[in-house]
Amino acid sequence: MAAPKAPLLDGSGKKSKDVMLEADVFGADVKPHLVHETVRAELSGDRAATRGVKTRGLVAGGRGKPWRQKGTGRARAGTTRAPHWTGGGVAFQPRTNFVVKVNKKARKAAFRGALSAHAKEGTLAFVAGSAFGKPSTKQAAGLLQAWGQQAPVLVLATDEEEALIKSFRNLDRVLVVAPAEIEVAALVWARALLVSEGSLETLQKRATA
Repeated sequence: MAAPKAPLLDGSGKKSKDVMLEADVFGADVKPHLVHETVRAELSGDRAATRGVKTRGLVAGGRGKPWRQKGTGRARAGTTRAPHWTGGGVAFQPRTNFVVKVNKKARKAAFRGALSAHAKEGTLAFVAGSAFGKPSTKQAAGLLQAWGQQAPVLVLATDEEEALIKSFRNLDRVLVVAPAEIEVAALVWARALLVSEGSLETLQKRATA
């Protein structure tokens, strides 16, 4: 099997050469069930889970019996905090924990699979950090147009590549993320993946370490 490779684009979006990639990272088998589990775990972990209701122990008032036990003709009652009373506590609270556990080995396999899918489909390319001497949204838009890939586009760039980040971050349907923070869900979401040369090492370490 030939080693995977991806084009290196210059500042205008034209291919200057091919970048040879690690087969273990960009030529791995894509396992859809692991990718699905990992994406589900990441999206669930991002949920705020801030919904809250009061149980009968948290509702104000109702410390004493609303009326005496016998002789009133009404059903006996011990507190107005009971769930069947208006203003009482809630019997069954909504879920506030959406954590889905996926082990580290499975996450790494899903991460490699998502990267390999882009490499196999030809939607992966690299760009030199020096391609942008200064921030230019117009140049970034021209690069993507010359590349010819469909949006949305995910751009990976390090903090040191400030000109590159500022050039792409204002474009519509383009997401700029640091390589150390990228998640599988974002790789699956993107139709195309543009990686700066400075991000490649961090990306490969995350996929194998």
